[in-house]
Amino acid sequence: MSTMSSIPISNEGYRLMKKELDDLKRQRPEVSEAIRIAREEGDLKENGGYHAARERQGLMEARINFIESRMHKYNIIDMKTLGGDKISFGATVELEDVETNEQKRYTLLGPDETGFCKGSVSILSPVGQALLGKSEGDEVVIIVPRGRVEYEVLSIEFNGPAFPVGD
Repeated sequence: MSTMSSIPISNEGYRLMKKELDDLKRQRPEVSEAIRIAREEGDLKENGGYHAARERQGLMEARINFIESRMHKYNIIDMKTLGGDKISFGATVELEDVETNEQKRYTLLGPDETGFCKGSVSILSPVGQALLGKSEGDEVVIIVPRGRVEYEVLSIEFNGPAFPVGD
């Protein structure tokens, strides 16, 4: 999947990615200033503040580059237009472990927004891929770290992910 031309993302997920990018870009002068101040403290080999600021700058620039490289690939999906009786992007799915009766609830989202939404799973993950196209009552086998688990699909809803409120 390294040559992915389109990355699905909800309106809200796109807004949050754009906000993160803008926030990171706004922090650039502050990080550059911290490096400048630390550099003035003298010997750079023994200067922990300098090395910490440089590391922060490197991580920040890597994240900016990552987000910018993906912005044009996003396929923004209006969650309000989704629906149907099969699991697809945006579905919130209730599953039951056939063996233990343990229930799980996931919202299937794009790979870049699952970190923003608690209880979400990427549609590109093994779990997401196994669930796509299934209907209520279907049984699905998902390979997880503990092994092979069989779930029954209890319900499928399309009313958007539970994104955190506010910024």
